[in-house]
Amino acid sequence: MSNVLYYAPGAASFLVHWLLLETGLPHELRLVDTAAREQKSPEYLALNPNGVVPTLVLDGKPQYEAAALSMLLAERHPQAGLAPAADDPRRADYLQWMFNLANMVQPLFRQWWYPHEPAGEAQAEAVRRHCAARIEAQWDRIDAHLAAHGPYLLGEAVSVPDFYLVMLMRWSRNMPRPATEWPQLAQLAQRLKARPSFAQLYAREGLTEWA
Repeated sequence: MSNVLYYAPGAASFLVHWLLLETGLPHELRLVDTAAREQKSPEYLALNPNGVVPTLVLDGKPQYEAAALSMLLAERHPQAGLAPAADDPRRADYLQWMFNLANMVQPLFRQWWYPHEPAGEAQAEAVRRHCAARIEAQWDRIDAHLAAHGPYLLGEAVSVPDFYLVMLMRWSRNMPRPATEWPQLAQLAQRLKARPSFAQLYAREGLTEWA
């Protein structure tokens, strides 16, 4: 098979794996043992020089960046209805949400998990405190948007940024205030977790938390 997803359970590859199931693209999975730092091996770095998951080999060519891959899958499989077309009035909002989640929200989780990276070990707790407040501010903003314009980020129809958002919400599950404490976010998560693809995704990745 020419389509291969290199993944780690629950990592950023979660989004791409979910979209592969939603679009029905045939693929195989290859587990990357991040605890053993396989993502930093010469073999893996030859596929993805950033040394992170996911990498998706499409038609024999390795590609990376979870947000970009999820957008590509939706555009290659328009029958799934997960991305507005270029001339759709919702297209600008679609792109805006994808880049907002990728640039504003996801990086905060990196800082939360690895607070020594931006500020050193001595400042790790301070970094976490600031990150928690900033993540909660993002939930405030997104929850208000869903209340005014939902039930999904683009209105009445589900799209790729909703899947992306739910993955990020899952990452907050062990934080002082998980995203599900915001009512609109909690409802969005319930809607997407009810999709058959979510149960399939969990079974394939061996996940149990936040089911």
